[in-house]
Order: sequence, then C-alpha cells, then structure tokens
Amino acid sequence: MRLKHLIFIAVAFLFATQETRAADSFYVDAGSTPAIWVRQHPDDPRAAKIATSIATVPTARWFGDWSGDIRLAVAAFVDKAATAGQTPILVAYDIPNRDCAGESAGGAGDTSAYRRWIDSFSQGIGKRTAIVIVEPDSVAQIDCLKTVDLRQTRLALLRYAVSRLHLNAPAADIYLDAGNAHWIPAATMAARLVEAGIGDAKGFALNVSNFYTTEESVAYAKTVNAALADQLGHPEAVVIDTSRNGDGSHGQWCNPPGARLGERTHFLSDQILLAWVKVPGNSDGKCGIGSSWRAGFFSPELAVRLIDGN
Repeated sequence: MRLKHLIFIAVAFLFATQETRAADSFYVDAGSTPAIWVRQHPDDPRAAKIATSIATVPTARWFGDWSGDIRLAVAAFVDKAATAGQTPILVAYDIPNRDCAGESAGGAGDTSAYRRWIDSFSQGIGKRTAIVIVEPDSVAQIDCLKTVDLRQTRLALLRYAVSRLHLNAPAADIYLDAGNAHWIPAATMAARLVEAGIGDAKGFALNVSNFYTTEESVAYAKTVNAALADQLGHPEAVVIDTSRNGDGSHGQWCNPPGARLGERTHFLSDQILLAWVKVPGNSDGKCGIGSSWRAGFFSPELAVRLIDGN
C-alpha cells in the first residue's frame, strides 16, 4: 500500500508540474510546506489530493526572521528555479513591527538590521529572474504605528527595500504590497505607494493572504492605478493573490470556514498576474478553524477544506 501511494503521488507531481510548465513557467516549490507534508505522509489518505491540488501549483516562498542566512536561503531558492527554467515568486516579510504585534508579529529588530536583511535578500537573487512581493500589509497597516516618526520610518524602509532590489536584483519584478480591495481608499493607497517607492517597482500586490474575489481586486486595482497615473504619469502592473479566493470573502480574514482555492498562478493579462502568494494550508494564526495553529503552520485539514470548499 505504501508503494502504491508513493507511485500515485509521484505521478500527480509529474503531471501537474508538466502542465504548469506548459503554462507560464512559474516555479513549483518542492520545498513548500504542503510538498514537504506530502512526502512525509505518503500513506495519509489526504496526501494524493493535496499533492495534486496544492503542492504542484506554483506558489510563493516567504522569507523572514525564520529563514536563517537570508542571502544563502534566497540564493538556494532562486538557483533551483533557474535550474528548472522557471520563475520563482518570493515574499520579503521582515519589516520591523511586522503585523503590529498581530498573529504574524516579528520582523527585524531595528532599521539597521532590516537594511542589512534586505541587502542580503536582494543580493541572494542577484541577476536572476524573479518576482518579489515586498512586505505584505506594511503599507495598508501603517496606521497601526502610533507616531508620525514611526510611519515615516516605515515608508523610508520600504523605499530602501525597493531601491536595493532594483539595484541588486535588476531582473526581478518588484511589487509593493497594497493591502486588499476593502481596506484603504484607493487614492490614499496610491499616495502611500508613491511615498513607499513604487516608482522603482514593477507594480503593486493585492489580496495577499486574503479572500476577496479577483473581480473585486481588479476593480480596486483600476482605481488605484487611475490615481497613480495622475502622480506618476502611468499605471502600474498588479499581482493578485488568488490562492484562497475561489469563493470570495465570507467576512473573516483568519482561517475562515468555507474558503476555496482560487485560480492557479498565471497571467490574466500583460499587466495582471494571478498568483498563489499565500501557501494554501498554512495557518493565518491561532484563530478561526485553526485556533491551535500558529501563523505559518501547515495543516492538512486546512488544505483539504480549501480544496473541498468547506
């Protein structure tokens, strides 16, 4: 039985990977938490379903204070993608005061530590092709920082991050995170993105780790871009996280029941990339249907719920 399961899972990986390469050639991360779980649990009846529906879909790798030597970690990841002839998607997630002490609290200890971290992150990519999502929630959530000085420091660090990625990773497409379609008014978000250095980026990212429909995100992106065009003279490209938006938002952001996988990673148009940025099955925190699972913990129960939509 164990051998049959292993063969089935291996075939599922091969088929889905070949299918993905024929599409947009984004990197399928064999080191993702779902892929690791599948390999470690070949006899689990959920393994084949998770392998086919999640672990073989191009998904972002998140990097932060858990990543060890960040330059080596990033370099190893993009090297594997380059060897596979695919484009990796990375998330830089180490801003000081990350998540304002919420479920994903942490980040670099101070501004100097963050500058060193993002320098090393960008150097790890080097001249290779990549897509980088910069600091989810850091622009939209800036109001949680209680003083003007703290907010200005946050914006300065984001400008630094974008500029160093632009300098050290010239072949990377850089996207500043811009929250979601129902968080910050579009004109306000556009002004913040300009202050955060979007002029040196490819564009902005929406719906990361959230559940709003692609249609809602596209509509919001158009409004943000209209404001950006007034300030920059041109609109920006957009990445929309579709990893868990297949059934839209039910009004909850943290491990909600009833969420479903969304469209797999691909270009919707020349300027809109739909991508699995959040890793499906990774907990949002100790809340919702995952009240015992810390943020980032992979749960096969969460994964199967997303596959089945319950």
